[in-house]
Amino acid sequence: MVSEGIEAEWGTAMDTAAPDLRRVVSFPGAPEPDYSKIEVLYFSGDVFPERSREFAVAALKADNLRWMHTFSAGVDDSFFETLVQRGVRLTTSSGAQAVPIAQTAILYLLALSRDLPGWLENQRDRRWNPRSIRDLQGLHLGVVGLGPIGEAVARLGLALGMRVTGLRRSPTGDEPCETRSMEELAGLLPEVDALVLAVPLTEATRNLMDAGAFALLKPGALFVNVARGEVVDEDALVESLREGRLAGAGLDVFREEPLPEVSPLWAMSNVLITPHSSGTSPGNQIRASEIFIENLRGYIRGDALRNEVGPGGIR
Repeated sequence: MVSEGIEAEWGTAMDTAAPDLRRVVSFPGAPEPDYSKIEVLYFSGDVFPERSREFAVAALKADNLRWMHTFSAGVDDSFFETLVQRGVRLTTSSGAQAVPIAQTAILYLLALSRDLPGWLENQRDRRWNPRSIRDLQGLHLGVVGLGPIGEAVARLGLALGMRVTGLRRSPTGDEPCETRSMEELAGLLPEVDALVLAVPLTEATRNLMDAGAFALLKPGALFVNVARGEVVDEDALVESLREGRLAGAGLDVFREEPLPEVSPLWAMSNVLITPHSSGTSPGNQIRASEIFIENLRGYIRGDALRNEVGPGGIR
């Protein structure tokens, strides 16, 4: 089962990858399909969010569903866990949004270190206000989570002359930067001048940055979250900003989305807020669909699938 957009753009590639699989093409106003015939489902970005329910219902009603691929990288919603527990193979498009998200994370760091918010305010006020700014070169950047996004952030940080240290569950030795295990977070926090969160949301990462963690950060550090809102204790973040322990924050994700109008984060001059859109890019759909086609070939051949998710996360 695919959307009409995917059929139009990728029909030939699907014919080549899986010539014996017939396709159920979903389009607005289409009648309900015969769910019992759906073995593979591609939940693509062109149906999100307006038609997400249609594809979710199909996945839940398709008793013979064997594999679902999703355009997203994050699969922390209980819907995905339900499918995995049912025995449905689940793969993601992890990596498709890595470059635009990493570029946004570096945008936050550049803007905050060079006081772009203050310059924009001066421009609005027509005020000529020369002052010194901070260089990223030579600063110590910590990247928590070295999946595709974290690795892309690390490479950009290195290109800017930063010293980069990454954290991941199990360092492999082939990372682009110095890498430590997640258990060493408390030891890393006092060392870094900037911290970027790029971890998936799991029980182990929920509230990873709490009041105690923020207290360990070097005074004047910059903080960026492009992971999930629930990874951060938002009250502790606000307090850290108010106290001046954090010099600034770039935030794309929040515990409650949309971010409520009453949130104090809106009014903080040293906070950059984007509406969970750090990965928005015209190329995302192409990259996500390329991963789907690659996996479709593997599924037909019986090979391992890229970005497969099990009860313990991506394999």
